[in-house]
Amino acid sequence: MPQGIPLPENVPDDGLTTRQRRNAPVLAVHTGPGKGKSTAAFGMALRAWNQGFDIGVFQFVKSAKWKVGEEAAFRALGDLHTATGAGGPVQWHKMGEGWSWTRKKGSDEDHAQIALEGWREIARRIADEEHRFYVLDEFTYPLKWGWVDVDEVVTTLRERPGNQHVVITGRDAPQALIDAADLVTEMTKVKHPMDAGRKGQRGIEW
Repeated sequence: MPQGIPLPENVPDDGLTTRQRRNAPVLAVHTGPGKGKSTAAFGMALRAWNQGFDIGVFQFVKSAKWKVGEEAAFRALGDLHTATGAGGPVQWHKMGEGWSWTRKKGSDEDHAQIALEGWREIARRIADEEHRFYVLDEFTYPLKWGWVDVDEVVTTLRERPGNQHVVITGRDAPQALIDAADLVTEMTKVKHPMDAGRKGQRGIEW
């Protein structure tokens, strides 16, 4: 283990070895009103890529026209893996373009159905162990709005096979998802430039 990594305060009597616990799949939730939920998730994905994990990113709210910096960086890392074998493969999908596997353009009224189609495809991939690390960016919103059934999601994630890590971001994470997660971080805003009327900046927000 790298130096400086804290050890657990308590060791459960669960019959597992230290290695088994260390290699257990993690379900993480980044929620709360503060900035940094997606940024932290992509930081974890960067570490996973460096370990050679297959990365799948699924963005549930952002428009297809919004070219975030993380997307460009991870697409470049995916190309690097293809060219040299470094890191792991990367797939990046956005609901705003109708999901890249369907390319269906939808109206505002279609968003709920498109979000559900996205979740069903993710559930299929989880069942097939297609990726090693998943980022479900802003996925709490379809759950909050009732577009995707929370209980179905929790059951799928709890019963996922193999060693698949999943990180979910967004405000107002439902309690059932929080209860099922291994790692929950709430981002709390203390101060933000927008409070002083400043708009988002290149290199900070995108």
